[in-house]
Amino acid sequence: MNDHRAGSLDRRIQFRRAALVDDGFQEVEAFADHGGPVWASKKDVSDGERMSAGNVSASLTARFVVRSSAFTRDLTAKDRLVYRGVAFEIFGIKEIGRNDRLEITAGAEVSNGNG
Repeated sequence: MNDHRAGSLDRRIQFRRAALVDDGFQEVEAFADHGGPVWASKKDVSDGERMSAGNVSASLTARFVVRSSAFTRDLTAKDRLVYRGVAFEIFGIKEIGRNDRLEITAGAEVSNGNG
């Protein structure tokens, strides 16, 4: 296997989980770090650009692979993933092999070339 699934976990990612917080006026959903940083591999699968109201933004879809653990198996599409300061929305999580690793497909809107 020479694909990213068998590759080295050489990137640090952070997961975030939503919680309701009181902003003084109402309860709003806010994301905060969930657990500590996790080692992962990353493979970009698609990208695109669009212009709206004079602003250019880019979308990036990537697949991250992490070791399977009680912590990572508890993640859901409601959580977020942060890599190099860019917050990714989780689209799906699937098991690789015999529950050895998990593949997380996620997407982000970026405007400064990060990702």
